[in-house]
Amino acid sequence: IAGVSTIGKWSRKEDINYKQALCAIGQVELMDSYRKIFSNYGIHVAQILLTKEDFESEARTLNIRNTLFTLLDEGVLPIINENDTVCVEEIKIGDNDVLAARTAALWAADILILLSDIEGIYDKNPVTNEDAKLIEVVDDAYELEKNISIGEKSSFGTGGVATKIKAAKIVNPYGTSLIVAKGKEKDMILKLKEGRGKGTLFKGKN
Repeated sequence: IAGVSTIGKWSRKEDINYKQALCAIGQVELMDSYRKIFSNYGIHVAQILLTKEDFESEARTLNIRNTLFTLLDEGVLPIINENDTVCVEEIKIGDNDVLAARTAALWAADILILLSDIEGIYDKNPVTNEDAKLIEVVDDAYELEKNISIGEKSSFGTGGVATKIKAAKIVNPYGTSLIVAKGKEKDMILKLKEGRGKGTLFKGKN
């Protein structure tokens, strides 16, 4: 989107090379926006672009881990995204929830927070079911996956709940808990820290 708005056109929609070129343009614009926003708070940012292959190589994962820790030691905020400029379908991670989960597992994070357009995981689609109930705590992501419907083609389906459960299945075995909460709610991360935030907690395994 950032690439399209920068050059003011969107042609050759089916051309993968054109799409990847737009991604390259958009990354510059996106990082410039992040830089401007965080500079207001005296925070420097850094960009890390990853592919699926990076998580499948022990040497690469070690390099990523070391870079992340070094940036944090220097007080720099790493902003991580998939490297869409070089990725094709066969090697795409394909989803920010999964990318976040793989990164969190990589450095044994205590907790991963996924801010979304939903308040958490419900026992059924809250858009079509008025009696849908928010699931506040999940002890076993695999068991939850069996017990709720995630096949609907909506934010409750493959593009929403399914990927968040997949993310929990990635991080929980490493002892990392995962929270799904609504990103548009003001001060949500602070509220979660203080125990006031509404959402779903997937417990990390001990």
